[in-house]
Amino acid sequence: MTIPIKRFGAGAIQVAIWENEGKEGIKYNTVSLQKNYKDKNDEWKSSSSMKANDIPKAILALQKAYEYLTLKGAESGEKTLIAAIG
Repeated sequence: MTIPIKRFGAGAIQVAIWENEGKEGIKYNTVSLQKNYKDKNDEWKSSSSMKANDIPKAILALQKAYEYLTLKGAESGEKTLIAAIG
């Protein structure tokens, strides 16, 4: 099981940053976005679909992720490739 290198949340919205390795050993990061909720049986589920009032929370969590990746790249002197996955 792969574990994200960092997570950011705002309410039920979660953003996870993943480290990947491409061709020739080049490392890059991807970002996933999901909403956690309880279904009618009181079981936790996740979805990539959001309501309008979830958008500001998603923006906040994504901004934090972007800030983290930008500062991480600046500190290491690396250029950071950011790819989003759904």
